[in-house]
Amino acid sequence: MRAQRAEGTKDLMGRDMRAWQRMQAVAAEVFGPYGFDPIETPAIEQLDVFVHGIGQSTDVVRKEMFRVFSGANFARVLEEGTDVGLKAKQRLALRPEGTAGVVRAVVESNLVPQGAAPFKGWYAEAMFRGERPQKGRLRQFHQVGIEWLGAPDPAADAECIIMLMDFYRRLGFDLTKLRLLINSMGDPACRPAYRELVRRFILDHADEMCDECLERAEINPLRAFDCKNEHCHEVMKGAPLAPDHLCEDCDAHYAQVKRYLDEAGVAYVEDPTLVRGLDYYTRTVFEVEAPGAGVGSIGGGGRYDGLVELEGGKPTAGVGFAVGFERALLALEAFGGEMGAGSEPCVYVANAGEGLRGEAFSICRDLRTRGVRTEADYQGRSLKSQFKQADKLGARLIVVIGEDELASGAVKLRDMDTHEEELVPRADIAARAAALLA
Repeated sequence: MRAQRAEGTKDLMGRDMRAWQRMQAVAAEVFGPYGFDPIETPAIEQLDVFVHGIGQSTDVVRKEMFRVFSGANFARVLEEGTDVGLKAKQRLALRPEGTAGVVRAVVESNLVPQGAAPFKGWYAEAMFRGERPQKGRLRQFHQVGIEWLGAPDPAADAECIIMLMDFYRRLGFDLTKLRLLINSMGDPACRPAYRELVRRFILDHADEMCDECLERAEINPLRAFDCKNEHCHEVMKGAPLAPDHLCEDCDAHYAQVKRYLDEAGVAYVEDPTLVRGLDYYTRTVFEVEAPGAGVGSIGGGGRYDGLVELEGGKPTAGVGFAVGFERALLALEAFGGEMGAGSEPCVYVANAGEGLRGEAFSICRDLRTRGVRTEADYQGRSLKSQFKQADKLGARLIVVIGEDELASGAVKLRDMDTHEEELVPRADIAARAAALLA
């Protein structure tokens, strides 16, 4: 059988790979001035890292998370029909999102001890979810995200949102084509009572709700706002809304976030049904949509003040966001933009005979020393075939090494755009080519 990539995965190469590298470069440029440093966590974590933080009731944990077993442990699970006999360190999962792993790393390394400065980190990593593959939704996808731990002030929420929108702008988005949604989900002081109101609403409309929403009513009723069933979505429009049931502290926090955004000139839409998909969120939540691009949300985040404690640390405030690379790329292209620039301009070094191959090797080395992308023939092609190869590679310039020219201490330099040629002293060819490309 011919080797094939796994369903729901995609090879990053060429323009897509350059776009992913561009996204990471922009992240460093945007997040750095805010004090964020890069972090990378393992793609494999103990299962409980995600269950504690994301929530047992979420679709991510219940349906989408990839479990990882060694061969011996997998055989044991098959034999026993359960993994309860495995130790915690043997119960592993592939990373479905970035926040829980970063929080685990911060807790394990005690990066925010009492009285210390907040932890600020950003990541660019592959994530894994067993979703049904479709446009903008893969089983291995990529996200750029930030996590800010130890900053309870609403200014942190606002700065994250401002930074997120600046990130989109720097990627090439026209921000007028994006829609920023914000909401507050309350905190442990006020959310339990609100959850109970929503639960009762769902049960009062049980004959109109899908089976999954009825199950959610007992586990996490707020997730019903996210139901993909259109009829459930319509019914939930009549449900109690979180902003109407915030405690005094949460209401003040949310109001201050909005004041900061207004002061910064950031346009937003308040969506009182916005709940996000993971259980760890509290208070401020936000999401960015690209209406008309056909990919739905392209990023979002919020505050998660209880997550550090769930992962075994001391109570520590947290806020962050993540941007999906594949969806952002599709949205930008739908709007007529592009994230991945073309490949670097190339110089092709052609030679007119086998005896000149050593000189071609030397010129290639000189050009690459100057940082110039350089290609040459390594298959013994004719000069005519070398020109065809240079054209396929999109070479901007061709250095032509001929015996007569070289005997006089020169080589020919051809501009592929203008078709003009010039003789250049052999000693100056690298500098001349680099200057023309610049």
